[in-house]
Amino acid sequence: MTRRDIEFNAEGVTLRGWFYKADSAADRAPVIVMAHGLSAVKEMYLDKYADEFASAGLNALVYDNRNFGASDGTPRQEIDPIAQHRDYRHAITYAQTLPEVDPAKIGIWGSSFSGGHVQVVAAYDKRVKAAVAQVPFVSGHGNVRALVRGDLIAGFREAFDADRAARYQGEEPAMVPAVDEDPMAAVVMPSADAWQWFSATHKDRAPAWRNAVTMRSVERIGEYEPRDVIWQISPTPFLMIIAQDDSVAPAYLAFQAYEKALEPKELVVIPGGHFDAYTGDGFVQSAGAARDFFVRTLLSK
Repeated sequence: MTRRDIEFNAEGVTLRGWFYKADSAADRAPVIVMAHGLSAVKEMYLDKYADEFASAGLNALVYDNRNFGASDGTPRQEIDPIAQHRDYRHAITYAQTLPEVDPAKIGIWGSSFSGGHVQVVAAYDKRVKAAVAQVPFVSGHGNVRALVRGDLIAGFREAFDADRAARYQGEEPAMVPAVDEDPMAAVVMPSADAWQWFSATHKDRAPAWRNAVTMRSVERIGEYEPRDVIWQISPTPFLMIIAQDDSVAPAYLAFQAYEKALEPKELVVIPGGHFDAYTGDGFVQSAGAARDFFVRTLLSK
């Protein structure tokens, strides 16, 4: 496996990341296009997944979402789900130009929030020949009602309205933490395991990560519904990987969404919570399931 830095144009915004060349005797091999989830940057274990794919004979193209990490884009720390899933499609176009890539064998992989993007991109872009959504976000409405106490929702709406009015007057977008040590704090991911994982991974692997997103990012997240189009993924092969105790992207919402998907589809359930997919036995199971799925659907055909 060899890795090189890459950058590509996403309709005026430069996105940056890594290209992993497959361990393969073939001149061209399939490619897996990958980006991370909500506020996360590529150093937060995406290199481990890309290594796993490359060792199995699959190229991997990993990049930071616009406005985050090494990629350009403003406002910084802003999540626009529509722009992000369009960037997956820009990344596919770029990947198809690379001499190591078989342009007819494109896979996409996403985790958590980008697991939602995978559902949307695979539904609409039939250049995609296989898709994996790991511990996936499937519903903004469902997530908000699962994670935010009902008596706090009105306060969030007031904050959204105040931020919109301030931006109209020329002020900078308001910011909100992604995680907090206090699970009752007003943050995007109000859970103890989110705080622990992001804090530890920021320290050990990803110093570029920032614990902030714009307030309007939160509003947009709540309006994003990948599950509404999941049935349109068919006939593209689709794998969903669910952590059975996931409370960040609630497992019951993912199971409900999976039922809406049409064949061909596969489901893998791993033990533990949302962030257990990235390390230890959870990584072995999640990465192994995705690797084997891509080998069957892309490399063996």
